[in-house]
Amino acid sequence: MKGVKREQFRRLVRSIAVMIILVLESFIFYYVWNKYYSRGLWIEPFYAKGNIFIVLVYAAFMLLFLYIYGGFKIGYIKRGNLIYSQALSGLCANVIMYLQIVLLYRRLPDVRPLLAMTLADLLVIGICSYFFDKLFSYIFPPRDILLIYGEYPVEKLGGKIATRKDKFRIKERISVDEDFETIQKKILEYENGGVLLGDIHSSDRNQILKFCYAHSIRVYLTPKVSDIIVRNGETLHLFDTPLLLCRNYGLNIGQRFAKRTLDLVVSVLMFIVASPFMLVTAIVIKAYDKGPVLFKQKRLTIDGKEFYVYKFRSMIVDAEKDGVARLAKAGDSRITPVGKVIRATRLDELPQLLNIIKGDMSLVGPRPERPEIAKEYEKEIPEFAFRLKVKAGLTGYAQIYGKYNTTAYDKLKLDMMYIESYSFINDLKLILSTFKIMFMKESTEGMEGEETIALSHQPEKEKKND
Repeated sequence: MKGVKREQFRRLVRSIAVMIILVLESFIFYYVWNKYYSRGLWIEPFYAKGNIFIVLVYAAFMLLFLYIYGGFKIGYIKRGNLIYSQALSGLCANVIMYLQIVLLYRRLPDVRPLLAMTLADLLVIGICSYFFDKLFSYIFPPRDILLIYGEYPVEKLGGKIATRKDKFRIKERISVDEDFETIQKKILEYENGGVLLGDIHSSDRNQILKFCYAHSIRVYLTPKVSDIIVRNGETLHLFDTPLLLCRNYGLNIGQRFAKRTLDLVVSVLMFIVASPFMLVTAIVIKAYDKGPVLFKQKRLTIDGKEFYVYKFRSMIVDAEKDGVARLAKAGDSRITPVGKVIRATRLDELPQLLNIIKGDMSLVGPRPERPEIAKEYEKEIPEFAFRLKVKAGLTGYAQIYGKYNTTAYDKLKLDMMYIESYSFINDLKLILSTFKIMFMKESTEGMEGEETIALSHQPEKEKKND
């Protein structure tokens, strides 16, 4: 099955799978609602139309959370992540529906039927997700990929591709220095697979992209910073030559007002809800080694302004008494047993809600870096300062879609994607998505070895290639 037809069939299969899961989950809810909750309403009787409406509301919430947490991505994300995403979606929908039942009852109804329903949901989701993922892998086997590389190493990119053997197989490699006619012939052999471009010069990349576009062959490539800026440019039709406008000044006044309003409302509510957890965390940290509960550290925010970030202490006292700023590495001996737990669950970040309320930070934005580490990054990656067109954030693209040990250059590109495509709705989605990654181990992986910073030398190549 070729190109567009294969992709359309893939989406159809994915949509059918999601709809089957949604119907099964809604049927379970309808059974529990009808048997245990609808008869006890203070409105007697709750007519059939009301029952149908409440089930549709449940289905709508399921769809919303499936969209937010990636539950639609059957055959796209890893199987474990898929099951986790769908289970979390079902759990969130059930919690929301219980709160609605509380409002309808005007009292706290028996929660046991809903807990039993949640267990049934998890069982159905686990079985269906596993089955559909296996079916998807069978119908759509991994794509055979042609890797076109330049003068710079592609081992790291190839290694990342190799972690998704369910999606890709790099069958052949060819140098971009080969005769272009030879490259064209080789590309045409992969019309049912695809082409992966390594770090190659822009002129070569553009030539290959146009050829692949003409022959409807998909291309995978990592964007340059300039690509991200242009990608979200505004189209202008002032005359018969199209123009793209890149404003390049971050958020406008209306966006800043909406973002600040969201920051204040959500951070105050989160602080109230999180207060018991923060109190327990503080007590445990103090009881472990009698050291300070909080620590503050100088960080950078919008326009390079410095501020002190607040966090729960997860390392031993005087962890950097030698004065050298370094990122935590895998198995870092400086991290206390309590610190391992609060770092894994992101509880150490909760005091930053105070920074958000003060206005130093935002809920969503680039991770606040230390001035000395940012200075080192900028020696190799001058564009790293582009992240400071918005306030630093408690969560964000790089925090959600990257890892703690993601290279600085990749973090920059993720943050640039957020800045250039900012929207109020996207902020809400990223805030809700943060709850998903709180318990994902890979998102808190430390640096390997003795690195003090996570650099990538690709920016130097980008300068040569642009």
